[in-house]
Amino acid sequence: MNTVGTPLLWGSFAVVVVIMLAIDLLMQGRRGAQTMSMKQAAFWSLVWISLSLLFAAGLWWYLKETVGPQIAHTQSLAFLTGYVLEKALAVDNVFVWLMLFSYFSVPAALQRRVLIYGVLGAIVLRTIMIFAGSWLVSEFSWILYLFGAFLLFTGVKMAMAGGDEGAVGDKPVVRWLRGHLRMTDNLEGEKFFVRRNGLLYATPLLLVLIMVELSDVIFAVDSIPAIFAVTTDPFIVLTSNLFAILGLRAMYFLLANVAERFSMLKYGLAIVLIFIGIKMLIVDFYHIPVAVSLSIVGGILAITLLINALVNRRNDRLALRK
Repeated sequence: MNTVGTPLLWGSFAVVVVIMLAIDLLMQGRRGAQTMSMKQAAFWSLVWISLSLLFAAGLWWYLKETVGPQIAHTQSLAFLTGYVLEKALAVDNVFVWLMLFSYFSVPAALQRRVLIYGVLGAIVLRTIMIFAGSWLVSEFSWILYLFGAFLLFTGVKMAMAGGDEGAVGDKPVVRWLRGHLRMTDNLEGEKFFVRRNGLLYATPLLLVLIMVELSDVIFAVDSIPAIFAVTTDPFIVLTSNLFAILGLRAMYFLLANVAERFSMLKYGLAIVLIFIGIKMLIVDFYHIPVAVSLSIVGGILAITLLINALVNRRNDRLALRK
């Protein structure tokens, strides 16, 4: 696998991840009854974005000094494009988390622990999937066409899908888990397991955690191939993915109270996936530069948010007239 990742870069990235995780786990409200306010979530979201941009700048400087400005420019742009892609697609993942917490009636004070384990699990799962994907791409280059076709299909399906895809409790995996786990009827604080009469019982919070982890795997199937359309370098793919994931908990609390205000976002994400899918399918005929890809993705998301703001303004006016 060709990569710009040197032992120094991998080591530096590992140190940054450990420090960021320590900050996330130790400073963002470890007390069980505490949750993150919207103001705190906005602050921490800005912190994670700023650190990601600093990492991109540091990557550019290091590559410029070691392998030249052309590679430094290309790879730093690839990192930013992958980061923007993952951050945008992660919003849909956050909406699924909101739906899960709402369905299982998990109060805000108990969501903290699920989100912590959810982010940690996402880091491990994404790392495994990215290295597996990088190996597949290096051994079977034609698999990129499968990724492209899959993203094109997923984008079209997302654009055409209705708003309600069925209740969470009707999902086969939920019914199977409930049928095979000895489970309590109610939440037991932040506990995933409790012991009663000498028997170990799972709590509904464990079921929520399992669904959170499964949802991340499902969304990773979309987001990881999308980044391989930008670069197949495992260092760039992994770093851009993990930097986006590390800010997921703050993003969740930032969007928790305004999720309904982003009703148009899924259409923008669908167009992004369709564009990335087409980019992968035509790579042998025409290579879209990374800078152009970043501009197109950023433009699609900006236009989507603008349209969303106009739709929200119109809906607010209609609501005031009633």
